[in-house]
Amino acid sequence: MLEARDGREALAAMRGGCTDLVVMDLVMPEVSGWDVLRERAADPLLQRIPMIVVSANDTHQVTAGVVGKGVYALIAKPFDLETVLKTVRNCLEHPADVVARVAA
Repeated sequence: MLEARDGREALAAMRGGCTDLVVMDLVMPEVSGWDVLRERAADPLLQRIPMIVVSANDTHQVTAGVVGKGVYALIAKPFDLETVLKTVRNCLEHPADVVARVAA
């Protein structure tokens, strides 16, 4: 497991080639989660990495923003750890099921 302090570190880790899944907030310093999603969309190698987005922002607005960006799931804050673990497990077992979903 790797941890990134911001979107720049996340992208570097993703480009490092050993990332199986990214769980990411949209609000990060310097390079935001939105920026990471844009860069990921432009890079075919990064597009293969499943993404789970967590956000405290308005769920409907964020869902509309991540549709079509290869996001496996959207988890609204506040969330419980079991929801995150279940979503991560599902994503690792079925990474091709890329759809923007709101995890309850």
